[in-house]
Amino acid sequence: MSDLEQIVRTRLRSLRRAQSLSLDDLAERSHLSTSTISRIETGKRSIGLDVLLPLARALRTDVETLLEDDVDTDVVIRPVPSQEGARTTWALSKATGQMKALKVRLEPSGMMPEQRVHPGHDWFFVLEGRIRLLLGDRMILVEAGEAAEFATMTPHAFIAEGGPAEVIMIFDQQGLVVHRDGGAV
Repeated sequence: MSDLEQIVRTRLRSLRRAQSLSLDDLAERSHLSTSTISRIETGKRSIGLDVLLPLARALRTDVETLLEDDVDTDVVIRPVPSQEGARTTWALSKATGQMKALKVRLEPSGMMPEQRVHPGHDWFFVLEGRIRLLLGDRMILVEAGEAAEFATMTPHAFIAEGGPAEVIMIFDQQGLVVHRDGGAV
């Protein structure tokens, strides 16, 4: 058995267990037999696309993720600042990940930003300073040590209030593109 095949077996079993699925539950979701799944997990059956595709779908992942051969030898991320006007941004996650984390430092600005919308949710945590969150018709002050989460189909933007502010933000890929391109941040 190849190393990659063993990794895929381990990932399948780990995903099943992480989702609290029994072999019977996964069999029902994937339309495969319980014995087939058991033999795949234990290495007694080869893994082909005929079983990998339905298992990936049933486990809410994709085949690429199951087959990924990333060793993660260097797990440390060394952020590099990027200056854009009154905003400095540090990428805190790998470029290949589905979720993106950023640290953002905002300087106060006299201009109110344009509120934008995009699919998904935004989440941020204020490390220092104070953020004025514009959320539709509302204005919400978010202080250091507080977090905000909201649906992004509501028009939104935020600015530093009363001095510089630093936040940690988490987005999916779609949200990152919107915020990087001068969107709602």
